[in-house]
Amino acid sequence: MTAPLTPPHQPSSHEPWQTPQKGGGPGGSHPRNLLESPEERDLRTDLRRAGIVCVAVTVAGFALGLLWLWLAPRVPLISDNTAVFLSDSEGEEAVGADGTFALLALAFGAVSAGLAFLFHRRGGVVLVVGLAVGGVLGSVLAWQMGTRLGPTDDVVAHARAVGKGVIFDAPLVLHAKGALLAWSLAAMAVHLGLTAMFGPRDPEPEWGVYHGPGGAPVYRPAPSPGAGPVAGPEAGPPSSPEPPAGS
Repeated sequence: MTAPLTPPHQPSSHEPWQTPQKGGGPGGSHPRNLLESPEERDLRTDLRRAGIVCVAVTVAGFALGLLWLWLAPRVPLISDNTAVFLSDSEGEEAVGADGTFALLALAFGAVSAGLAFLFHRRGGVVLVVGLAVGGVLGSVLAWQMGTRLGPTDDVVAHARAVGKGVIFDAPLVLHAKGALLAWSLAAMAVHLGLTAMFGPRDPEPEWGVYHGPGGAPVYRPAPSPGAGPVAGPEAGPPSSPEPPAGS
């Protein structure tokens, strides 16, 4: 009597009712990944990239706030112990502060869009939305940072502290709130232009010649690999099978 080929404690590899291995098979892939379509995986990747871009752009608002605080012109004020007046009534420093913020935001938007396109050639609408949201959040952060780190907004207390006839700086104020959208608008425009010029292109279908009714040639895109036969009135009748040899 011979011993069995398969030990009792080890199941045969040909047993059809074995318990599946832990980890989803030889590849160790999760069942959810096996059921997930390529479109869902691409969408998840695009959302992750857009989130990273949004956070990075928002954090860059700190740099915008510091630059605005440094480069924005100051509005000079003076006090006579009874009221506070503009030291230069014809000055345009207040408008200059708004213009400085807008120009800096436009530059930050162009740079952020260029970097996002450089690191993520794909992303589409989701990535652009991440840029736009991050631009608004970064602009708001820069605005609040510049106003809080700048001269105090308590003008009366500041005038009393410096004394009569001494010129001091007014608080940094952003009058044109529309400048908060400059970053997002510049980022979307630059990213759209870069995508149109240097973005990936979909492959164009190859054109084939088919014979329609009456033998007239019909030009149409060739079917993709794995696609079914061309249907339609232009496809022509199916070819008859060749007779067997010797018939």
